[in-house]
Amino acid sequence: MGGNGAVVCEIWFRSAAPAGPKSAEEGVTLPLIPQGALLGVLRFPARGSDRRGQPIKPGVYTLRYSLQPVNGDHQGVAPQRDFLLMTPADADKDPNSTPKFDDLVAMSRKASGTPHPAVLSLWKVDTDFKPGFAKMGENDWVLQAKIADLQIAIILVGKAEG
Repeated sequence: MGGNGAVVCEIWFRSAAPAGPKSAEEGVTLPLIPQGALLGVLRFPARGSDRRGQPIKPGVYTLRYSLQPVNGDHQGVAPQRDFLLMTPADADKDPNSTPKFDDLVAMSRKASGTPHPAVLSLWKVDTDFKPGFAKMGENDWVLQAKIADLQIAIILVGKAEG
């Protein structure tokens, strides 16, 4: 729920976190989650937005794991590189697929309607895990939840500055 009591979104996570070979990438908090793995489904009952402030139409979206690229464009956006990319559920038919980065970005552009994918900031919570939805910092609202034993946090409301 948002600050005014309205439902911002509904999220359903997988019952178990997918796992693959450990990533050696720097700045990754979820190194065992494979690129493109489906972690859950999100529904916006009304217009929503992503971490960049891009408007997202009401509807159902898959949430797939990806890493923010190291190309200079994303420097300082988040302390970690883990993100979820949203894709319209009707355009994402195979829950077992693990799309490569460029393919997932193309799929996610259908959610944003812009050249940039629709993204949500994600990270593993190692300490101070408090399940639920709470304000963090000045502008962000964060959901802390579990996928099996994996403790995660997702910024659902708030816009990255910078």
